[in-house]
Amino acid sequence: MSAALELAQQLIARPSVTPDDCGCQPLIADRLAGAGFRAETFDRNGTRNLWLQRGSGRPLFVFVGHTDVVPAGPREAWSCEPFVPSVREGWLYGRGSADMKTSIAAFVVAAERFVGESPRHPGAIALLLTSDEEGPATDGTVAAVEALQARGQLVDFTLVGEPTSVRELGDTIKNGRRGSLSGRLVVRGVQGHVAYPHLARNPIHQLAPALAELASTQWDQGDAHFPATSFQVSNLHGGTGAGNVIPGHCEMQFNLRFSPASAPAELRRRVEGILDRHALAYELQWTLGAEPFLTPAGKLVDCVSRAIHEVSGRRPQLSTTGGTSDGRFLARICPQVVEFGPLNASIHQVDERVRIEDVEPLVRIYQRTLQLLLAHATAEQRATT
Repeated sequence: MSAALELAQQLIARPSVTPDDCGCQPLIADRLAGAGFRAETFDRNGTRNLWLQRGSGRPLFVFVGHTDVVPAGPREAWSCEPFVPSVREGWLYGRGSADMKTSIAAFVVAAERFVGESPRHPGAIALLLTSDEEGPATDGTVAAVEALQARGQLVDFTLVGEPTSVRELGDTIKNGRRGSLSGRLVVRGVQGHVAYPHLARNPIHQLAPALAELASTQWDQGDAHFPATSFQVSNLHGGTGAGNVIPGHCEMQFNLRFSPASAPAELRRRVEGILDRHALAYELQWTLGAEPFLTPAGKLVDCVSRAIHEVSGRRPQLSTTGGTSDGRFLARICPQVVEFGPLNASIHQVDERVRIEDVEPLVRIYQRTLQLLLAHATAEQRATT
């Protein structure tokens, strides 16, 4: 059994449903202490955040991951115990196997191997782990980033181990993510009897034409790196449950996944303009979950792509699709952030799994990325001195 596969199983066996780290981070800290990594914690409100760093020079390369997982759901839906790692037919099963404990295990082993071959390596290597990525993400990586900002910590390169591969390991790198803007809308009406509509005001009827306009609006056309901004309703509630009562209010939750072509303030203004044009009596609460970020082609993208090609023979595509990730927080203090990890087809699903044959190549890709980036930086430093 490979070292990374063994460590991945140890992590999966800890039922670290967000925000409970369940001992994952101490396990990693103890292990990497032997390779010279110094541990700091930035815990906040029950969320565990671990910073492990070796070296103090530049550039600083950071692996970012989360030890928390989503709930497993009904046990009877799984073919195995979700928190008992199971190896069969070429797959490793268990909650968190793909998202993202295998990536964390690969980080650790790649760092150990790199340090073993280059104990006096230039620059610095760090790991940032949180137990609040799958939850509200208010006390996790964002808290650690705030602490790093407060002390003036400079980060040059960040690799987030989110599962980005689609069909084969190494076919996709995320070099950016869209922003996320959510709204909770309450439309006020007047409750009444369905037989006397002239004495009531149905908020669902009032919302319907406004919703049709919101759903059909073209917010922007995206740009060369991002798809167009999209609007989606996630929840719509109204009524008392009785069949003869016009409701007094209805509630809608919606989300805009937006490209840099649209600013959050402009999107809010346009949504509210549509609601006002339809003369709704409403209350609207906004939540900005994430700003978009993009890492264009450059050192980090080039080195990760090269490492993937050398190990797997594949040339990865760059993508900014999908949901948000903790890369959005690192983008505040790091100019180059990418995400790369194993297949994402089974994440958050029953029988979550990773291909065992992908584990060792993932370690080698992470290790080769370290070699290329730090060697590249050393060559540049020599050229300028």
